[in-house]
Order: sequence, then structure tokens, then C-alpha cells
Amino acid sequence: MTRIDEFLKYLQAELRYAKHTIKAYRTDLNQFHAFCQDADQEGMDLHFRTIRSWVVFLMDAGYSSRTVHRKLTSLSTYCKYLIKEGHLDSNPIDKVLKPKLNLRIPAFVEEAKMDLLLNDFEFGEDFTGIRNRLVLDLLYQTGMRRSELIGLKTGSINREERSLKVKGKRDKERIIPLHVELVAAIEEYMERRNEVVADSSMDQLIVTKKGGPAYDKLIYRIVEKYLAMVTTLDKKSPHVLRHTFATHMLNRGADLNAIKELLGHASLSATQVYTHNTYKKLKSIYNQAHPRA
Repeated sequence: MTRIDEFLKYLQAELRYAKHTIKAYRTDLNQFHAFCQDADQEGMDLHFRTIRSWVVFLMDAGYSSRTVHRKLTSLSTYCKYLIKEGHLDSNPIDKVLKPKLNLRIPAFVEEAKMDLLLNDFEFGEDFTGIRNRLVLDLLYQTGMRRSELIGLKTGSINREERSLKVKGKRDKERIIPLHVELVAAIEEYMERRNEVVADSSMDQLIVTKKGGPAYDKLIYRIVEKYLAMVTTLDKKSPHVLRHTFATHMLNRGADLNAIKELLGHASLSATQVYTHNTYKKLKSIYNQAHPRA
């Protein structure tokens, strides 16, 4: 087993990183390893000058500054692991100048368009239609991640408390309140779900029409299909509904710290990006309403 393999195993077993994150780390580290070999280096050269050259190579190859930042984070986390294990004295990433990040304002669907989708579109009365509608409702009304939706169990729902227990990154749990109508939609879905699920031990909440566990591409296809009916956004992913949830909550006066907790963000800085969308709305209102604007 290579040190990279040991590191990835450590991320999974000790730090409880998500599968997607571990896959990205593996890709980034293997890419840097390949760069070192192309540069006639033996193995993985963790000297800061080599890493600087890699950054230049990535930027010249057309990678965005945000992607380069992520790759450097992967390499930095690996270096910290090597320091912990006694294989490295210091983190070379500390001496590497990172490319400047451009502010990326999260894309979201306008409130009127979400109302149009959820109030006026016919999803159908069969299992697939009821499930697809619930997928959109859960993502939009709770702000959860796609992986969190897939990870929901039938026991995650507390009908009496009208709440949902979500297991987020690194297995951190949070409780999200549910609207009474969403609870009713879940109960209607559960009746149909129990008709298509043959295995009584299968406790995953969202399932396929054949009764198997839902998967990433299925959820993505559902969201992309229905968002395409109401928006021309380039990206129509489940994460757009997460952005939409946060933006609409903030626009209607929700406290930023409360949104942070609902989203499961580790720090407030990750949530503050949504204030830029709110500022744009306030600026528009100001320009329309103020006599001197």
C-alpha cells in the first residue's frame, strides 16, 4: 500500500470524509505525482518550487483559480498527514503563492419560478411522479446536499416533531424543521415506496422505481429535468436548489447564523456568500424606489 493509499484510508476511517471528497483527493494527488514524473522527478517531489511549477502548469492548462486552490488544498492536507506521521518536517504549501480567487456568486432560481414549478406543474400520480416531486421539495425546502438526500433513512423523519435528521459531512448530524405539507408529502410517498420496495430491510428513503437505493446520477437527472422547465441557468444541479434555499431564506429576513446551521456549514464565512445575492436585490429595490437613486 502506497502512502497515498494510506492517506486516503486515513481520511475515510479517521476523518470520515465523503466518498466524493476522497475521490477528488486521489485524482489531485495522482495528477501531481504524474507531473513530478514528467518533470524527471523520482516519485512525488514535495519541494515548494516543484509545487509552484505545478501551479503554473495548471493555470497554463486552463484550470480555474478555484480548481487550483482545491488541488493545493488536497496536497496540503496530504502534507499535514505526512508531518503527523513523521515523514515530513514542514508544509511546503505554506511557501506557495496561490492564484487570486474571483468572487463566485451562487446561481439560484427565482422565487416565482420555483412557485411555478411546484404549484403549477403536473408530476403525475404514479410512484415516479410522487418521488420526483418529493426530491425537489426536500432539496428546496431543507437546503440539504445531494449526498445527504441519498443518505436519508426511513427513520430520519420525525413526524410528531415535524423534523428531519440529516447526516452531513464527517457524519455530523443536524435537525431540520419540516413544513406540515412536506410531512404530508413524505407520508404519501412512503405509502407508494412500500409498494415498490421488496426488501423490508432496505431503509433508504429515496428509492428507484424498481425499489433499489437512489444514486447520484438519478437525483441529478431529476433536478436537471424539472429545472430546465422553468430556468435558463447553465447549471441545473441539486446544488442550485441548495443555493436557492439559502438565498430565498435570506431575502425573506432569515438570520444568517440560522441559515448556517440549516445548511450544516462549519463556518459563517461559507454562508456569507449568499449575502451578495441579497445585496443585488436590495440595490435593485433602492434604485427603483428612492427618488434620488
